[in-house]
Amino acid sequence: MRRETADSSEMINQVLYGEFFKVLEIRKKWSFIRLAHDNYEGWIDNKQYRQISAEDYDQCTNSITVLASDLIQMVTSADNNIICIPMGATVSNLPLMGDEYSGSSTAGKKTKSLFVDTALLYLKSPYLWGGRTPFGLDCSGFTQMVYKLNGHQLLRDASQQALQGEALSFIEESASGDLAFFDNAEGIITHVGIMMPENHIIHCHGEVRIDRIDHTGIYNVNSGLHTHSLRVIKRIL
Repeated sequence: MRRETADSSEMINQVLYGEFFKVLEIRKKWSFIRLAHDNYEGWIDNKQYRQISAEDYDQCTNSITVLASDLIQMVTSADNNIICIPMGATVSNLPLMGDEYSGSSTAGKKTKSLFVDTALLYLKSPYLWGGRTPFGLDCSGFTQMVYKLNGHQLLRDASQQALQGEALSFIEESASGDLAFFDNAEGIITHVGIMMPENHIIHCHGEVRIDRIDHTGIYNVNSGLHTHSLRVIKRIL
């Protein structure tokens, strides 16, 4: 998904296999879309999606979402081609696509106690602006996918996610799975991570990594410096 109608335009998001959306505007080579699961909007190449009917869209909306839970798996298309899909791809719409999938999957709402285990599956994944897969993701794409794999919805950007949930007064009140948000010198939320036990945080900064967190912010154990200024910790669940 790109900000403007050009292959060279900034990638602001990724649309994963099986995710569905409304097309708000169609041009010769590009379509402006709104994703169903988080209402995020942007431009995608017309060659990279398949149109479905309004009835099929409603069916997707009303069905239980099932997600691929392996880091990478294969889908066999209706014409017997192999499609690689990443963890978090939606496989509940396979009948509509005419494809087949035999890998591991997950569905339904999980408890917050499982969030860190899911987050650790992404450990060492590289940072990629706009990314949402183990092959590259940004800080808010990481938190969104961890929550999504456990059956809970977050908005796409860190500044949007910061509007969700309940603010905690002190870091000592936080629990594993809570979200910590960080701002820049102008007070704009620019980073988010997932709280872990014993004042640690897992977040995507260069790569998905684990660092210490205190009242000041994130302390990078490699550089010996605070890299992010703590703004607020939010309890989503």
